[in-house]
Amino acid sequence: MRHILAALALLALTACEAQPEGEPVARARIDGKTQAAPTSTPSPSETLASQVESACRSIIFEDTPLTHCLAVPARHTVAMALGDGDKRYRSLKDFAAASDSETIAFAMNAGIFDGDGTPVGYFVQRSQRLQELDTGTGSGNFYMKPNGVFYGSGGEWMVRDSAWFLANVSERPQFGTQSGPMLVSDGRIHPQITQDGPSRLIRNAVGVDDEGRAHFVISNAPISFGKLARFYKDELEVKNALFLDDTVSLLWNPVTERLDTGAPIGPIVVVSKKASE
Repeated sequence: MRHILAALALLALTACEAQPEGEPVARARIDGKTQAAPTSTPSPSETLASQVESACRSIIFEDTPLTHCLAVPARHTVAMALGDGDKRYRSLKDFAAASDSETIAFAMNAGIFDGDGTPVGYFVQRSQRLQELDTGTGSGNFYMKPNGVFYGSGGEWMVRDSAWFLANVSERPQFGTQSGPMLVSDGRIHPQITQDGPSRLIRNAVGVDDEGRAHFVISNAPISFGKLARFYKDELEVKNALFLDDTVSLLWNPVTERLDTGAPIGPIVVVSKKASE
């Protein structure tokens, strides 16, 4: 693999039109102390010991700071979360308060949603389909075809474009979330994504490599669609990667005590440690 993966043994898009900036994201610790703005070096909380234990790593790609979180089937499980009963979480802080941090590797918002947090497009939680696949047309990132679905059951996880998913997936997976656009589809960057366009926001995404590992990336500074897509294609060598969200993109990493806060969110992807961990 290329230099970043070789260095870390692991581990951005350009919209067709500018998007609203939205509310600023606060990178914060669980204890409530504000975390310093992202820099090219890890924050004090990200000590060598915590980085070793953590599934997430701080890296730099083309002068942009990113956090790359790796989910490995042998070590992790993946699930979607929306709320507790009829009450939506709407923030990682609410989700963290309802969770056992010892069992969580990391969590991230994962998918487009409407005003009350309801997922837009396909959404499956604990094998229950709450929203059907959206194959319609419209405006915004979600409808930049091809869009796609991140889904899986057990230790088999995939990212595929929505048309492929509709034609080939007949059994309901244990989890699934639809978003758009696909950053990389069958090894090719989305045709509407330019090299490094003017729309630059805090963004997050997911891709699954040939070994079945899920690569979650969140930028710690504004990033274009094109740069994020190139990171997946050229550095991670991921053939299928899906944009998850921007402006409200957030991460909870219990090991380093990173708990991002910001505008209300919707679907959450949860990567948990297996019992043996």
